Amino acid sequence: MDMIFSKRATQIEEGIFSILNTKKEELLQAGREVYNFSVGTPDFKTPEHIMKAMEEACKDPDNYKYAMADRPEMLEAMKNFYKNRFGVELETDQIMSMYGSQEGMAHIALVMCDPGDVVLVPNPGYPVFGMGPQLMGAKVETYPLYAENNFLPDFADIPEETAKAAKFMIISYPANPVCSVADDSFYEKAIAFAKKYNVILLHDNAYSDIIFGGKEGKSFLSYPGAMEVGIEFYSLSKSYNMTGMRISFALGNKDVIQMFRKVRSQIDYGIFLPIQKAAVAALTGPQDNVKEQCRIYEERNYALCRGMSSIGWKIPDGQGTMFVWAPIPENYTSSERFTLDLMEKTGMIVTPGTAFGNLGEGYVRIALVHPVETIEKVVRIVKESGILEA
Repeated sequence: MDMIFSKRATQIEEGIFSILNTKKEELLQAGREVYNFSVGTPDFKTPEHIMKAMEEACKDPDNYKYAMADRPEMLEAMKNFYKNRFGVELETDQIMSMYGSQEGMAHIALVMCDPGDVVLVPNPGYPVFGMGPQLMGAKVETYPLYAENNFLPDFADIPEETAKAAKFMIISYPANPVCSVADDSFYEKAIAFAKKYNVILLHDNAYSDIIFGGKEGKSFLSYPGAMEVGIEFYSLSKSYNMTGMRISFALGNKDVIQMFRKVRSQIDYGIFLPIQKAAVAALTGPQDNVKEQCRIYEERNYALCRGMSSIGWKIPDGQGTMFVWAPIPENYTSSERFTLDLMEKTGMIVTPGTAFGNLGEGYVRIALVHPVETIEKVVRIVKESGILEA
């Protein structure tokens, strides 16, 4: 029987990640040591009080039924958290949970646009920003991010015709993969742009707790006018090392949240109740681990960027997130070629910038998922490999 799949599904390519995985397996089978810096999975432990809340909830047989909806205690916990953490006043009908921000970003296009509608996403940008709308049949238009502008969009770069046609625009700071942090003026300009062109803003705020240099992460919703024009995604994955639990929140504009909740009710029966209990523990419990974790990420960032720079691979310090956006060495012109050579010669696995859009050419993304001692070891291996020699 011939299987005929949708055009949208067949347009998805495995690309470089499949190649990297195959190469990694070859190195492991050859007995080589591999240092995987390509995947953003935290290596820190989930705080004890969160695991304990999950464990206790798992002992209750009643918690294995359909959740059907967000529990009031979790919504209240998130409401109080946003007020205490970001100074943002929300009502519980402006908050909803989902199975991670990635799932939310993939499904939001179901709510916001019809096939053929225009969606604005960053280039370079996290792949699901464009893939979600693409799978829903939207027309994805990218806006450029350049190093000379601190990887912030220049709204003048967006053609008037495109701006007028756009249904929503995705922004995300601190930004994965480019690791830049936005200032107040950026959000003010974004909100003004949204109002001028009637564009909904969707802000991915996954890394507001991982910012370096003593800066405090903010919420897009804390800026005047933001609640009128958009929503924000806040994830518990990176801040609390709850990646496998798959829980995050959409917050903000009441109309968007109400419609998003209605659409998701047709494809979902609610977050597993023990995970909701764990989320409450994370949001209401001690936050010391979050701050300590940020400090360690900052140490790793400096160890990698300054360590590599000292041996000839010039990498500027990252501003935030659990990644480093590294220009490839001067003796290379292809991100993918450098990535494969680096893996072959050193065992270090990174992600080529082209995985995040064509403007990612000339860069690789490095995840800060190893301790400083391992990073220093890898710096020595890279130096001894000769890969940086012209």
